[in-house]
Amino acid sequence: MALHLKDKEAFQRLNYLYQAAHCVLAQNPENVELARFYSFTQKTIAKRLVLRQDPSVKRTLCKRCCSLLIPGVTATTRQRSKQLFSTRFTVMRCLSCGQRKTLLNNPDYCLWADRPQAQLEQQKQKGEKLKIMYDIITKLYKHSMPKPSSAQGTTST
Repeated sequence: MALHLKDKEAFQRLNYLYQAAHCVLAQNPENVELARFYSFTQKTIAKRLVLRQDPSVKRTLCKRCCSLLIPGVTATTRQRSKQLFSTRFTVMRCLSCGQRKTLLNNPDYCLWADRPQAQLEQQKQKGEKLKIMYDIITKLYKHSMPKPSSAQGTTST
């Protein structure tokens, strides 16, 4: 069964803009402004249509200047660790604006959207919505049907 997306064409456009920004930087690493324009357009469309982007896409975009964060080309990447908590972080610094992005570097961490509980919760919510819709439809159907009267069942001679 095919998954029905809210705005399939909008997601295709976002995907195209993201890939176009990558291709522009792959062909000419000096052409950062065009890639930034594509990324800014992508972010604007997603915001206007209230669409959630995948976390992997959001991690590769700078929040301040909307440029792609490609290590060695448009960003520097460093590995940091805090001995007190024994956690590791990846710190990405945008070369255009200097914005820093700190990402947790835990191999055991799993996003909530990737967990099986999230999938079950979404299915339960869909089931509850369907049940509510079914109840509403049956109530409307019962109210719209004419009630049989007792006078129709008897005949007078």
